[in-house]
Amino acid sequence: MSGSLRFDAAMPEAALHDHFDLLTTRGVLRLNDPRRFGAVVYAPSESSPEAVKLLGGLGVEPLGDDFDAAAFHAALKRRKAPIKQVLLAGDVVVGVGNIYASEALFLAGIRPTVPAARISKPRAARLHASVREVLARAVDKGGSTLRDFSNAHGESGYFQLEAMVYDRAGEPCRVCATPIRMIRQGQRATYFCPHCQKP
Repeated sequence: MSGSLRFDAAMPEAALHDHFDLLTTRGVLRLNDPRRFGAVVYAPSESSPEAVKLLGGLGVEPLGDDFDAAAFHAALKRRKAPIKQVLLAGDVVVGVGNIYASEALFLAGIRPTVPAARISKPRAARLHASVREVLARAVDKGGSTLRDFSNAHGESGYFQLEAMVYDRAGEPCRVCATPIRMIRQGQRATYFCPHCQKP
């Protein structure tokens, strides 16, 4: 995504696209959101109606203990949409954005256009492990900065520098040298290797 949610010890002047300030003991927590994808909603608990309305339909956290390979496969079996779009939807698993979905599918060797319901148990297990691996590496690298993303301390992410397929259309695959392809799925760019990722 773009924008930032960051802490500043001082109270800086609001800039263009700053939409929210929260005064804390650590300073000001400020939301800067040029594309207006973010929101700030107060909910007294996870079970309050406000929280349930916004979060109740979300899938599991992929880096947590609840992200179970068998349950993941069972959820995929109930979906006919292409696997890339299922990963992005957020109702099976959360946090797998466009970059990370393309990278996880490459690592698992799965073509992004394959209907989720057609993915076998062994392939789903590989994808489950790939989602975890890609997201853990992304966290370690501070995320991905393509335009203006930064973390809470204003630092850029560097995961995009080691991308295997994302934003590499026409470039040789780092594994087999086949040119990386780009297609549109749900108005989002999808990158894949036609040789390494099987239908």
